[in-house]
Amino acid sequence: MTNKKIISLVIGIMCFALTAGICIQIKTVKNYNSKISQNYEENNLRTEVLKYKEKYDNMLKEIEEIDKKLQQEIEIATANNSELEEVNRQINEGNKMIGLSEVSGPGVIIVVEDSDMDSSADIDSSNLIIHDIDILKIVNELKNAGAEAISINDQRIVLTTAIICGGNIININGERIGSPFEIKAIGSPEALANLSRPGGILSNLKDKDIGVHLRKDNNIMINKYSGVLNFKYLSSLK
Repeated sequence: MTNKKIISLVIGIMCFALTAGICIQIKTVKNYNSKISQNYEENNLRTEVLKYKEKYDNMLKEIEEIDKKLQQEIEIATANNSELEEVNRQINEGNKMIGLSEVSGPGVIIVVEDSDMDSSADIDSSNLIIHDIDILKIVNELKNAGAEAISINDQRIVLTTAIICGGNIININGERIGSPFEIKAIGSPEALANLSRPGGILSNLKDKDIGVHLRKDNNIMINKYSGVLNFKYLSSLK
């Protein structure tokens, strides 16, 4: 091979290597810039979400303060009128029943959480997590056992409450909630604690290595429903 051919071959190889290096560098820079841009957008979005959450929390506090003041005014206005006092009592009782007031009493607190067992080829990973159907079964059994008020991670269960699976989390009253799930129920502690019986929903969850803890409590506090009850089709009969 002549010197010219050797020099041409070497130059060709060097040009190819240089071109490949430039392409790789450009792709690396693009990926890096793309990652920085994505992180920047995610940080901005996270900041906006936190701002709206702060506004929501502040508005919720203001509404709670207004509710307290309104209740005080109602009590003052009805103090010397037996008929109005009875009406106010009925309203308060109704609010307790439909979940629009904070309540307390004896009952049980149940905590269920995803299994800490490592998933493998021999185990279906879906059996190691809590599903919406599991929460629904627990709520239904608590109702059947006479629970008068129920909350899940401080979300009050009312007539319109939806419990829907959304991947690794569960939507309750429109709020995204993840494991562990703390379920509070007010009622007879003995009757409600029967959920831990052999063959019951809690026992079945334990058999799948789901974390389950139940304890009785004589002073459980359950928050009121923070949303708006909107009945579009319901009307009273005259």
